[in-house]
Amino acid sequence: MTVIDAHTHIFTETMIDAIAREVPSLAPKLTRVDADNSALELLGVKQNPFPRGAWDLERRFADMAKQGVDMHVICNVPQTFLYEAEAGAADAVTEIQNAAIGALCRQYPDKFIGLAGVAMQDPVRGAATLKRAITQHGLRGVHIGSNVGGRNLDDPALDPVWAVMQAHKLFVLVHPHRVVGAERMHSYYLTNLIGNPLETTIAAASLVFGGVIERHPDIRFVLSHGGGFTPYQAGRFIHGWEVRKEPHVTLKGHPSESLNKLLYDSITHATGALQFLLKDVGADRIIFGTDYPFDMGTETGVAEIAAATPDPATQATLLAGNARAWLGV
Repeated sequence: MTVIDAHTHIFTETMIDAIAREVPSLAPKLTRVDADNSALELLGVKQNPFPRGAWDLERRFADMAKQGVDMHVICNVPQTFLYEAEAGAADAVTEIQNAAIGALCRQYPDKFIGLAGVAMQDPVRGAATLKRAITQHGLRGVHIGSNVGGRNLDDPALDPVWAVMQAHKLFVLVHPHRVVGAERMHSYYLTNLIGNPLETTIAAASLVFGGVIERHPDIRFVLSHGGGFTPYQAGRFIHGWEVRKEPHVTLKGHPSESLNKLLYDSITHATGALQFLLKDVGADRIIFGTDYPFDMGTETGVAEIAAATPDPATQATLLAGNARAWLGV
């Protein structure tokens, strides 16, 4: 069985150099910290550590072998969503990365499957760039942030990008970034520990109650990090729909119809949590992911799947089957 890790990030030195050369206003700064890590600074956001596996292919391949992973689904790092930047510059950075990811997938077809980025702050321009990523660069899906410059994903202005995703029945990995309430989460790394899953939950609720899933039933929305708090609070979403008028403003059907279309990666950091997810939504709605190469991901993801379910068929579905089906590979 070919094990496919469907949630990994990449930002090679080739990409970094091309951005610095072609879009100097958004040039990322990479400062080496030690042999294994650097610090990445871009648009006022700093990632430290920024692991070597993000830019060093040999390190990535060695880590894949060590972790028992055969293929990576690769996408841009969240620091390069750049939704707060000037749209033209952000789109140029996106095109550089999409082309580079496509080239890597052609160079290493047995190692990589690629996801596109999209400059969501200019949906019309972004839609054209996304279409090019799929039709010319051969990418199999798209990686988006949980909000667009503070706007939730139900913003009607985003319809042009949803239309492209619907037309191509795309795999869409939804990843948290620029988290809500950050001013209260400066301590203890709470911006990640709580902020990231909260962001994903807000994104999920916006897609559901905003009717985005309802209007675009062929998009495969995959929620990062086990869906944040979404699976555990889905019952609250439904109860709110039943007793309050506010959730009815846009959504036409019952929220369970959209909730039942949401997909999840396996990154939960606890056997019991992954078992709950398996029981709650079923193996056919979960895909194996690790968030490589970041420290808040997991290096033991394959073993975690085995610990959560002893059934070989279920393991195969999570580790490879769903990725092949959802990404069309």
